[in-house]
Amino acid sequence: MNQVKDPNSQQINIELGEKEAEGIYSNLAIITHSPAEFIIDFTRVVPGVPKARVHSRIITTPQHAKMLMKALQDNIEKFESRFGEIKIEGNQPNHQFGFSNANTKEKIN
Repeated sequence: MNQVKDPNSQQINIELGEKEAEGIYSNLAIITHSPAEFIIDFTRVVPGVPKARVHSRIITTPQHAKMLMKALQDNIEKFESRFGEIKIEGNQPNHQFGFSNANTKEKIN
């Protein structure tokens, strides 16, 4: 993401630990919210395994959740302009694999 240099802004140094730099693979996110916060649980579903565990939970404000959505949208548009459209497979009505909204049980694909 491009960063606009504002002469009045402060620089933030962000440290990335060795464990965090490895990353965690997720193919399922469950999103819930209250009036004060959004909770995103990242997990992964493996075929043939009936149980999945949450590997990471992010709790954020509604404002930051919307900013994250816009940042993801911007980066997806940049990715697609460089590499082509990201195709989403398996959009059948009863398909229960992928990123979903826990409040409405709808796919976010």
